[in-house]
Amino acid sequence: MNYFLNEELKNKCVGIAGVGGLGSNCAIALARVGLGKIIIADFDIVSESNLNRQYFFSSQIGMPKVIALKENINKINTYTEVETHNIKLTSTTIIDIFKNCDVIVEAFDLAEMKQMIIETVLLNLPEKYIVSGIGMAGWGKNNIITTKQFGNLYICGDGLTEVSNTNLPLAPRVGLVANMQANQVLEILLEKK
Repeated sequence: MNYFLNEELKNKCVGIAGVGGLGSNCAIALARVGLGKIIIADFDIVSESNLNRQYFFSSQIGMPKVIALKENINKINTYTEVETHNIKLTSTTIIDIFKNCDVIVEAFDLAEMKQMIIETVLLNLPEKYIVSGIGMAGWGKNNIITTKQFGNLYICGDGLTEVSNTNLPLAPRVGLVANMQANQVLEILLEKK
């Protein structure tokens, strides 16, 4: 029996912009539920400092994150197609790369990049859903992590705790928000049918 073949998800496509803590964990969750296709884009490489919260392994240090993540997804679910783009996203490339996705996941580190993709998608791809992660640094305070909807924009996180030198992104909260993003994507895809 193929536990990954989900009839309702096999023809769906999700784009993930940034495959660090949020994006890598969200992609893995979506592959585990049988999503048909994931398009991932990031320009970074795996570093040792990523291993405390991102879905990569020490043997992958130095690899482009998109290649390493595709490798990890394929080890879990060979039925999920993974399209990789090893580039730094811009407002133009976001439109080109994600135009055929059912849902786009924003998983950037920097606030200005988060703002850029949200504005680009809402302005140029208004029919698309975008699921963003904002406010996941530190630890504890599970009860303030929520999902808020603003039209086709969903924001997962607490909306408050920004990453800083004294408030680091740690695996528990980053993982919570990444899985909330994946869960929100599923809710959109399965309720849209």
